[in-house]
Amino acid sequence: MSIVGKVDSLWRYPVKSMRGEELEEAFAGYPGVYGDRIFAFKSSASPTGFPYFTAREQRKLLQYRPRFRFPDKAARPVNLTEADKIGAGPLSADISELIVDIETPEGKTFPIDDPALIDILRNEVDEKHQLTVMRSHRAMTDCRPVSIFSLQSARELSEETETPIDKRRFRANVYLDLASDNGFGENELVGRSVKFGPKVIVRVLERDPRCAIITLDPDTSERTPAVLKTVAQAHEGTAGVYGAVIVEGMLHKGDSVELLD
Repeated sequence: MSIVGKVDSLWRYPVKSMRGEELEEAFAGYPGVYGDRIFAFKSSASPTGFPYFTAREQRKLLQYRPRFRFPDKAARPVNLTEADKIGAGPLSADISELIVDIETPEGKTFPIDDPALIDILRNEVDEKHQLTVMRSHRAMTDCRPVSIFSLQSARELSEETETPIDKRRFRANVYLDLASDNGFGENELVGRSVKFGPKVIVRVLERDPRCAIITLDPDTSERTPAVLKTVAQAHEGTAGVYGAVIVEGMLHKGDSVELLD
């Protein structure tokens, strides 16, 4: 067992493809980070198997800020304390209490299911996109429940593209500050188990294949095509890794990251 780094920051994205929120702590459960991507917009024009309306269709989605109406209820499952005491699991939660409001780039706020919000989201996109709100008990991620990305990888991509690269482009749940200075060191974790802090264990399963969303600036939605081109040409089209939670519990900013095998 060895310490390979620490948790730099924790993030979740209440609505798929909208702005994320940074957390001091987060509950990592079998379905993913609690409150992460439990809402999404479904488009009638999306392909079979991927029904979501994302920043690929509407770049400005990244500038919409979702907020849980009752932050305390969204912090962790309500029965977490009791489950910790008795060692129970998996935890279940009533997500009906996880209500989200959306602040637009112009500063107006709407309930996520407000038809006026949907009209705004469809502005300047093809009329074929008829939108409805999706809600899920599990994180509606593209692949595995938890995504991980290192600061060192962002730095290496900055050097390779000669462009400042904001780590937020990669929309990870857990950003690592690895002990090694080498970029893409998280690739070495694939196929291994990692312990975060005193309890949470994640099995790292695969590298994260990337799409055009990483070309979009998280604040302005402006495109930088060189980011995806570099990932494709220099890193086999992947950046970061995906994992599955083996032991549930609270993650904290600053937690040690320990390689178990």
